Amino acid sequence: MRNTKLFIGRKIRDLREANRLTQAAFAERIGISTSYLNQIENNQRSVSASVLLALAEAFRIDISDLSSGESERLLSALSEALNDPLFETFRPSLQELKLVAQNAPGFAHALIAAHQAYRRNSEQLASFDDTLGRNTGFAEPSAYEEVRDFFHFVDNYIHELDLAAEELAAKLGIPERDPSAALPDHLEQRHGVRTVRGGADEGVLRRFDPETRTLYLNPFSPVSTRSFQAAFQIGELEMADAITAIAENAGFRTAEALDICRIGLANYFAGALMMPYEALLSSARELRHDLDLLATRFGASVEQVAHRLSTLQRPGRKGVPIFFARIDRAGNITKRHSAAKLQFARFGAACPLWNVHQAFETPGRIIRQLAETPDGVRYLCLATEIAKGGGGFRAPQRRYAIAVGCEVTHAGDFVYADDMDLTNRAAFDPIGISCRICERSGCAQRAVPPLKRRLVVDHNIRGAVPYRLD
Repeated sequence: MRNTKLFIGRKIRDLREANRLTQAAFAERIGISTSYLNQIENNQRSVSASVLLALAEAFRIDISDLSSGESERLLSALSEALNDPLFETFRPSLQELKLVAQNAPGFAHALIAAHQAYRRNSEQLASFDDTLGRNTGFAEPSAYEEVRDFFHFVDNYIHELDLAAEELAAKLGIPERDPSAALPDHLEQRHGVRTVRGGADEGVLRRFDPETRTLYLNPFSPVSTRSFQAAFQIGELEMADAITAIAENAGFRTAEALDICRIGLANYFAGALMMPYEALLSSARELRHDLDLLATRFGASVEQVAHRLSTLQRPGRKGVPIFFARIDRAGNITKRHSAAKLQFARFGAACPLWNVHQAFETPGRIIRQLAETPDGVRYLCLATEIAKGGGGFRAPQRRYAIAVGCEVTHAGDFVYADDMDLTNRAAFDPIGISCRICERSGCAQRAVPPLKRRLVVDHNIRGAVPYRLD
């Protein structure tokens, strides 16, 4: 074990709270004093090797869950912010950034928020937006961006809702019982809510009438969508207080962000109810993350399964660290989360060499790719197109591509990697996060230069782009 100091107070506290133990009881379980535990949880003291081993033995967890991947999402966002030319005169080392992310996460979040405001204001100025001259301060993040970042920095895992959903699923017999029958039955028996077919011309997935206690579901929606909407309504009725408390504690700037977060939390509960944690975790291992087989077993869609797999972040019972994203045809990332080291750009488009863009060319197929990012980390990447719509010949069809994958060290847990040569480095395509922060030279698909590299322009030589990186 490396002789480096490990400050993991937040993870230790999360583990203790997940097991519903006081500091005194937790400290006694691992054989340390309560005062020492208090100092560890507040990052005033590092964790020794003996304490790590005691944690692994007492709570049956993998030490790597605690000692690796510490604050990856925060570290990635902080690194991207500090790559801006604004900070050209100061380039902190990776070790310095890790220390900030681990020991002063509040400061890191504040710096990231300030940089986001700077970027938004700069974009307004550059485009001569008609709001120029009317804004007196930095542009604030949109409500949607605030909520997206909230889920991003809690690892897209909400412990209280996950446990409640798992407990209810056990009572309803899910997944052994088909959720498309179990969920409407529960709504009627527990809440007196009838589930009926909505009008074909309504154009909405779900409409709840609190006066008549009727839930209308779009008849053109797939069964998995109707089940999800029924699960959402259960979350709205049974978890309203818990959802409101979680959202209010997030400290959003606006009531709009608070409402969007409440919708997101109800969606989280719905996914956890259809695919309860332990059942999905064991099924994913048994079926080796075969998305179609998992979708069939849980009565869910491939997108719902892929998204839920990325939330398996329960302390002490984590699944394979998976990244998940949904992208439209214009390249906009409409959903994203990464429990792996791969992080998605907060500004700009995704790398055009990433296989998710090819999914639109081969609908109905899962495309595989071995990829390597500039930091040398290699990934198994899967992508497939999904279509949403229905309602007749003239009804609009929404088309997206979803991407899901893991670091290549976990590829053996996926059926999709069985016939791929994971040891041949030449088999891995070079991809980046986005052109603005990717310093890979010689990329034929580069759209714009990286922010922190000097350009060399030679009028006598023309390559794929009209410059070289110094």
